[in-house]
Amino acid sequence: SIGIIMVFSSSAYSAYLTHGTYFYYLKRQLINAAVGIIALIVAMNVNYRVLYKYATPVLLGSMTMLVLVLFVGMASGGAGRWLNIAGYPFQPSEMVKLAIVIFMAKSLSINHKHLHDFTIGLLPQLIILGITCGLILAQPDLGTAVAVAGTVYFMLAVAGARPLHLTLLASGGVAAAIAAIIAEPYRMRRIFAFINPYEDPIGAGFQTIQSLLALGSGGLFGMGLGNGRQKLLYIPERHTDFIYAVLGEELGFIGAVFILVLFVVFIWRGFRIAVSAPDYFSSMLAAGITIMITFQALINIGVVTGTLPVTGITLPFISYGGSSLVFTLAGVG
Repeated sequence: SIGIIMVFSSSAYSAYLTHGTYFYYLKRQLINAAVGIIALIVAMNVNYRVLYKYATPVLLGSMTMLVLVLFVGMASGGAGRWLNIAGYPFQPSEMVKLAIVIFMAKSLSINHKHLHDFTIGLLPQLIILGITCGLILAQPDLGTAVAVAGTVYFMLAVAGARPLHLTLLASGGVAAAIAAIIAEPYRMRRIFAFINPYEDPIGAGFQTIQSLLALGSGGLFGMGLGNGRQKLLYIPERHTDFIYAVLGEELGFIGAVFILVLFVVFIWRGFRIAVSAPDYFSSMLAAGITIMITFQALINIGVVTGTLPVTGITLPFISYGGSSLVFTLAGVG
């Protein structure tokens, strides 16, 4: 509910300039929410053991869509991440996030007795993860690849993988991320802007500076819902990646912290379900979905507050986006 309100508040001005109506993004997000709630209700009423049965076909289907994106994908902001389905943009990487959690939950439930053996217990999962992240990086989308890899890593940690293996995986992941950053000049600019955004205030550092201005302007109680200034074409991606900055400006420190509290409650409830789940698969499934949503939220809020380099990750439940909202709600269901 907060997300729908903030999507309208953050997008109304730019929507009027671009589409001639204040309600363009609001109407679309209401449709997204309706579809997402239907997905949530359906997921609630489907026996989770069905997911176990079809985990592999679902992952293969979503990976096939990632391949299609490379050839017939819709481009936006320099990246081709969407498929046009009946006039609506569909982002396969959002489906992949949920699909790989389901697959890893099944794989870990089968191999959990061999988890301390790298070849049998970990290598099959890592191969699947490597292929998936490679397809996402080809779009290119480093942020989503990091989110997927981080989700699987923490699922392995929760499952009880050996600390030595986890350390080696973390080292390899960091090395891969550094290589991906070095390979693309725009990513290097983002890293330098992260270190000191004021060196390039109208270039690579612009988003971070405008985001911090929005958060700082909000003060303790905020400027009031709808009264923010940074959304008036100052801050880019105001209703998607940087919606938390608009929320902080309009609802203040108290509003921003309230969102964090909601995520903490969500984490608590998610892991409580995981701990009390009836079998290993459902336990890992609940833990994985909770980790996936939480990790994405941490990355987004880290970017908005300047504690992480800028990357294109939306804030679950809050940001504008059909694919993200629908698959997040399906995961909750």
